[in-house]
Amino acid sequence: MALADIHHPSDLRGLTTDEVIALASEIREFIVQSVSETGGHLGSNLGAVELTLALHRVFESPRDAVLWDTGHQAYVHKLVTGRAPDFARLRQEGGLSGYPNREESEHDFIENSHASTVLSYAYGMAASRDLAELAGKTPDHRHIVSVIGDGSMTGGMAYEALNNLGHSGRKVIIVLNDNGRSYAPTISTLSIGEENITAADKVSGLMSNTLTKIRLNPTYVRRQRRFERFMRRLPAVGKQAERSVEAVKAAVREFLQPPGFFEALGIRYIGPIDGHDIEALEKALRSAELRVAEGPILLHVITQKGRGYSPAEDDDEKHLHDAPVFDPLNGPPKSVPTGYTQAFAETLVKEASTDSRIVAITAAMPGPTGLIAFQQEFPDRFFDVGIAEQHAVTAATGMALSGLRPVVALYSTFLSRAWDQVVYDVALHKAPVIFCLDRAGITGDDGPSHHGVYDMALLAKVPGMRVLAPSSAQDLQQMLHDAFTLVNDGPVVIRYPKGVVRNVEPTDIGSGLLARELRTSANKKVCILAIGKMVGNALQAAELLHQDGIETSVWDVRSCKPLDPKMIHEAAQYQFVLTFEDGIRDGGIGSSIADEVGLESAKQAQSPRVYTFGIPTEFIAQAKPDAILKQLQLDAQGMANSVKSIVTNCVAQ
Repeated sequence: MALADIHHPSDLRGLTTDEVIALASEIREFIVQSVSETGGHLGSNLGAVELTLALHRVFESPRDAVLWDTGHQAYVHKLVTGRAPDFARLRQEGGLSGYPNREESEHDFIENSHASTVLSYAYGMAASRDLAELAGKTPDHRHIVSVIGDGSMTGGMAYEALNNLGHSGRKVIIVLNDNGRSYAPTISTLSIGEENITAADKVSGLMSNTLTKIRLNPTYVRRQRRFERFMRRLPAVGKQAERSVEAVKAAVREFLQPPGFFEALGIRYIGPIDGHDIEALEKALRSAELRVAEGPILLHVITQKGRGYSPAEDDDEKHLHDAPVFDPLNGPPKSVPTGYTQAFAETLVKEASTDSRIVAITAAMPGPTGLIAFQQEFPDRFFDVGIAEQHAVTAATGMALSGLRPVVALYSTFLSRAWDQVVYDVALHKAPVIFCLDRAGITGDDGPSHHGVYDMALLAKVPGMRVLAPSSAQDLQQMLHDAFTLVNDGPVVIRYPKGVVRNVEPTDIGSGLLARELRTSANKKVCILAIGKMVGNALQAAELLHQDGIETSVWDVRSCKPLDPKMIHEAAQYQFVLTFEDGIRDGGIGSSIADEVGLESAKQAQSPRVYTFGIPTEFIAQAKPDAILKQLQLDAQGMANSVKSIVTNCVAQ
């Protein structure tokens, strides 16, 4: 059966093993072709083909809930649930999401594009199911199946949920898709990567595989239970005999880690299983289905990220975890930092070459955040902690309080996962930590979960935090240089966007916590205060307004907290003050500017009208960043229109 004939998971169940293998090959070709045209997550999905097919052949979605973590490994799931025709618009405006999406299909239960959360969802859904059964009602779902992997088992939340699942005995089937990777190699001893295999590993692996086959045998399971009951009933020595058997089993589990780890938490373990062997996968999944009545059970599946596509298999950095539009015959060009990321990468290496205290920390994303060059130059001063932002931030505090100068490089959207640590571990200690937040503002194709629009509003409320937003590559380099001095008085944040970078002359940059006036208006009528990426658009808007006879002053705010007193003093002398930012408007930097301009204008007996513009407090759907900014009237023409509307309406009044 061809992929074009698969419209529902039930269509898979009548296929022979050979037909499934052929379908897997066709799916890989389809994914490579589709992602080459739209961009998207490639390597993780190529590695999950057989696993996804086996899951949908054994379980009955949506009667059984199949949950994905991380959600970017669910492309195959989307294909076999009837969405193949929509892949032409994958990650495009109005098109198919790059993650599971509840609005797209009854087979998608959670969106889950931030890692390590699926086991908590599963616990909650299992609790709801169990309560329904106790009340004599028909539950929404029969089985809860959680697929966790591609690095997401490195997140602390996953371990919190494992502990809770094991303690409660909730009937959840956990599939650990272990490909040894996230973006970079997974930071975990639970992962089995080829580069880490020793002779002892091979011996224990052979033993583990043999024992796995025994444990999957229903006859063994029945006999084990009869034997345990027999030992328990022995007169006088029953309890001791049963404990002896358990001690032997525990010793074997301890030797064959990770079974001992999971079973110590109360979670039965099966594995490891070859994640590309359909028959072995289906047998293991059926065994898990039979045994889950006893409590949570984990199936450990070993897969190869990028399987079946040589450019992905040969990519040592990230196995083509994600890819732009590319030629499928040759594969994508080697990923290198560009734009603001490149400016950050080059400057950090330069600064670290003269200051041995500087270290770099990231959460499974050394390539995307521009730290590969630093890692190569200073391997002992580079720390990748896995998908564990909370740990990254507090570890940085420990380093900072011990004399180092840590730079924590994350995507803006992921720093929100460590909010508590930023406030109470870093800021409360006034720790000299520098946060460099890539992909700040509107990011585009990955949709609402990846826009970095909350950082400024949140971080500006943290006592002692300094928040900087460069408007050019050169200004970012200057800010990072200055940050190593500023950080002596407490933490500093530098946030910068994805995409095309603005370049200026070396003489056209600021310094420290000072704003810069880029364009002056003699008539003191309109003053625009722009932040980060909005500066380039503001300058273009000012030129458009000039053509319409409206002169404007334009300031590059640069320091969002604290605000430059000189900029506030000058702005308070204008009739109209407009602020533009690519963060949320409600409670954003514009609000802080409005407050300070109001206080300053009272001193001067002035009464400027202040208008703030930014991202609305709503989830912004996927589209190209420039298209989103245009929709939000935050492009140059939109800014000019806002100014003209305000000025015209006030004149009319």
